[in-house]
Amino acid sequence: MSGSRSRTVADPPRLAVVGTSGYAFSYLHRARILHDEGLVRFAGMADIRPPSAAAGALLPPGGTAHSSVEDLLRRCRPDITVVATPPHAHVQTGAAVLRAGSDLLLETPPVLDLDGFTTLSRLAAESGAACQTGFQSFGSPVLPVLRAAIADGKLGEIVGVGAAGAWIRTDAYYRRNPWAGRRWLDGEAVVDGALTNPFSHAVATALLVGGVAGRDPAEIALELYGTRDIEADDTACLRIRFGDGPEIVVAASLCAEQDHEPYVVVHGERGRAKFWYKSHRLEIDDERCHLGEPADLLRNLIAHHLDPAGVPLLAPLSGTRAFASVVEAVRDAPSPSRIPAGWIRTVGEGASRHPVVRGIGEEVAVAADRLALFSEIGVPWANAARRRTGGAAAERTG
Repeated sequence: MSGSRSRTVADPPRLAVVGTSGYAFSYLHRARILHDEGLVRFAGMADIRPPSAAAGALLPPGGTAHSSVEDLLRRCRPDITVVATPPHAHVQTGAAVLRAGSDLLLETPPVLDLDGFTTLSRLAAESGAACQTGFQSFGSPVLPVLRAAIADGKLGEIVGVGAAGAWIRTDAYYRRNPWAGRRWLDGEAVVDGALTNPFSHAVATALLVGGVAGRDPAEIALELYGTRDIEADDTACLRIRFGDGPEIVVAASLCAEQDHEPYVVVHGERGRAKFWYKSHRLEIDDERCHLGEPADLLRNLIAHHLDPAGVPLLAPLSGTRAFASVVEAVRDAPSPSRIPAGWIRTVGEGASRHPVVRGIGEEVAVAADRLALFSEIGVPWANAARRRTGGAAAERTG
């Protein structure tokens, strides 16, 4: 099987989806829409658990459900496969897909370390298959406009890119599956922290906008904090530096008073640009615009499959190398420092219960605005945590 196999309009590419619950269910729904449009043939789905009745109902006549990826690949022979499994299964499952010669769309976070990135990159090159990631912001109509403004010198030399995000996540969020809030599960890395899963798009988008997404960082400095009895952080910030180019600072928390729309801010010597990557709004200095919906990354992969030379991938795996370094650094960092109880209040009860860190919505914004870590902007509990632990920042130099 090969992504370059010749096709006709009457012979659309065969599409399969690995994963049937959670976010994977949305891919099943999209696969059926694409099938009904005649753009693909939705050939099958796979999950280690039996699919729900709702998932099974999305299969068209002739589509099949499978309990293993290997069986799906052998029987359905897909040309394009979506992998929307838990993150720690991405590399093994994605590798099987690429070895079968199928193009791959890999949900986020695509890989959890540089070894996984290297493995999938090598297999894609060897098989000639394409590998798209699920970073929806990479398909935003804002990006060409922002890149043009940077290239034209409207902002001056870019000195840094910040990103900020603050959301509420309740106890139910951390009960949603066995790997929620974990760094490791059964000996496998999971890395379900604030920067590496919920706000992975903030990190990856900041790296992309900064023009450093495909590079190896020279240094990653992390400050990881927690309010819960979990392995992973729920409040964190990082700085990424390269041999040259802008530095990247991202600050995020899942312990906000209310949900704040995450954004990326580009700091230039002569101006600034702010990109709200979920609503695709752009502000350059005092000019604001909303540029509509992003390109559908699955449709983009299908179009690339049909015309590899004419349609480039919008979110290729190659554009996530620096992000893989960040996830690996978080995985290997010391355990998160506990935010002192005096800075936390609890809201709600039962599954709706969630901690709120006083002022965190403003503090993530200040960090992105100043390109500084929590401890550097004078966040009191950050300084206290550093004193207690001897340093909450973990640095990795490459």
